[in-house]
Amino acid sequence: MDTNPKRANAMDAYWMPFTANRHFKQNPRMIAGAEGMYYTTTEGKKVLDGTAGLWCVNAGHAAPRITEAVKNQMTELDYAPAFQMGHPKAFELANRLAELAPGDLNHVFFTNSGSESVETALKIALAYHKAKGNASRTRLIGREKGYHGVNFGGIAVGGIVNNRRHFGSLLTGVDHLRHTHDLERNAYSQGEAEHGVELAEDLVRLIELHGAETIAAVIVEPMAGSAGVILPPKGYLKRLREITREHGILLIFDEVITAYGRLGKAFGADYYGVEPDMITTAKGLTNGVIPMGAVMISSEIHDAFMTGPDHMIELFHGYTYSGNPVACAAALAALDTYREEELFERAASLEGYWAEAMFSLKGLPHVKDIRCAGLVGAVELEPVADMPTKRALDVYLRAWDKGAHLRTTGDIIAMSPPLIIEKQEIDELVGILAESLIA
Repeated sequence: MDTNPKRANAMDAYWMPFTANRHFKQNPRMIAGAEGMYYTTTEGKKVLDGTAGLWCVNAGHAAPRITEAVKNQMTELDYAPAFQMGHPKAFELANRLAELAPGDLNHVFFTNSGSESVETALKIALAYHKAKGNASRTRLIGREKGYHGVNFGGIAVGGIVNNRRHFGSLLTGVDHLRHTHDLERNAYSQGEAEHGVELAEDLVRLIELHGAETIAAVIVEPMAGSAGVILPPKGYLKRLREITREHGILLIFDEVITAYGRLGKAFGADYYGVEPDMITTAKGLTNGVIPMGAVMISSEIHDAFMTGPDHMIELFHGYTYSGNPVACAAALAALDTYREEELFERAASLEGYWAEAMFSLKGLPHVKDIRCAGLVGAVELEPVADMPTKRALDVYLRAWDKGAHLRTTGDIIAMSPPLIIEKQEIDELVGILAESLIA
């Protein structure tokens, strides 16, 4: 008999992230395997993955090319430091990403997550202005309801209240644009919201308040994913680009969710036709197989650091696992898979069918909005009085029992299936959500 008190509860040691731990451990949902569009639970039940893992498994689970690449790389070169040495796949991957990125985003800095990508972009923005002789540009501008990871810089510029309220004053010198979530004017939007371009002028207000000479960068998600698929108003992102260019402020797109085909294009910047100065990515970069992130950086920013003696370090920043060989192998195989299976194009071709299926939920109990773009969608629900998040959680749990994995954020159900999804699986997924809303 095992009398070790530390093993009295086999689930107690793991403090799960972004989870109601006590609630989960009363009735755990445990996954043992995954392939294609489906998870397999420890009880052997198949569950349709309606969220591509956590917005990341764009090519589906256990994609053969990626799995094989990781196996081969583990035996060839498992690890190599990124400081003062390199390995071929890191340079190959950087070139592939630079070719894929829009416009002048010709340089890549590797990280290990979306959170680290955001921290990297913010630090580069500050250091860039100092390198250009504009050391007074230290202020960072985010947006209400924005999600930029969970490190201190990311939650400082982020605008999701629960992610901020427990951690003190965060970074100083940060301000926020107003959010673009406008149910009164934009309910049931697809692609881009009709109303709200004027909200971009909020940046002009902040410039007038703080002075353009104090602002380093503005960071926004082209489409706010974690806040519940909040779509940009038509012309909004282009207007932000105009204002930032006019005032010498860098524009950063956080594309940890929207990059690598989620909207039917390589990047949300392509989908919305706006070129920022930097793009942060992660998630779909390796199909979620190995932690990895990447920041795409314009030549203008990169070249500002390439001055002074060539033996000196240009940027005092990096991570132990930057450009990890196994992660690079996974990312290269993921890019090959996306290209050869034409998954970006596939997502674009399914956008209309996906939207039609999602909008079929209009009128079901407690549904007050539906939003879609590419292969991502959200159903916003009326909250239970004095019990925020409970209605969405109840729907999520009913859907799980019926065989589908969804995502909740507040009282919003979000879905972002792998790009390999078939039309009949869209019908199955949305059908299970419909049943779970009615139950």
